[in-house]
Amino acid sequence: MSASILEVKQLTINFGGLIAVNNLDMQVGYGEAVGLIGPNGAGKTSAFNLISGVYKPTHGQVIFNGEDITGLPPHVINRKGIGRTFQIVKPFGSMTVLENVMVGGFAHTSNRNKSKAIAMEVIERVGLQRKVNALAKSLTLADRKRLEVAKALATDPKLLLLDEVLAGLNPTEVEEAVDMIKDINKSGISILMIEHVLQATMAICNHIVVLDYGKKIAEGTPQEVTNNPEVIKAYLGDEYEAVIN
Repeated sequence: MSASILEVKQLTINFGGLIAVNNLDMQVGYGEAVGLIGPNGAGKTSAFNLISGVYKPTHGQVIFNGEDITGLPPHVINRKGIGRTFQIVKPFGSMTVLENVMVGGFAHTSNRNKSKAIAMEVIERVGLQRKVNALAKSLTLADRKRLEVAKALATDPKLLLLDEVLAGLNPTEVEEAVDMIKDINKSGISILMIEHVLQATMAICNHIVVLDYGKKIAEGTPQEVTNNPEVIKAYLGDEYEAVIN
């Protein structure tokens, strides 16, 4: 058995000549929290789509829990233990919080009572217990983000892919969401997260991978990555070279 729950090897996808992810190698260890960062259009969400089965790679492999899952359909990958959230939250607006999360629970059971029990436990974990009967469309953005995490958790993941769950939140909401993600990670669920709120990413993750134009340009601890000139240039542009030269 590999020491990593997720291994991505030379993962590549191109769309009509545009290489969205280019020869990506990365790993997530068991119980680890890893950040995937980079400027807009760097290929982060495309990498998530390859790992979760939304896209089939042009080249490369996705190994999960020691098994090659490359190109399997999303529902099969989900049942094997990879849950994910989406950048644009789209809850079932006319359904309650409980009903939304029960949909995730049905990934592993067809029993309504079991799915309800799973959903209630998850709703408490993400702090939505007071909103259990509220319609999803009535929730604030912060609570819709929590609901998105809850739906993924209800599928009982070993690895959780979080796609910008902090985007659009105010500083207090970010702090609360960071605590929630840390608790999820402490429970033994490995995390791979895309995030533009770098301070929050560094509070959660012990390892960070940086993409730019689909290629990995750096990886390491938060401190190593933030001090890397290539990373700073990718975020700040060519003007950065004039500053350091």
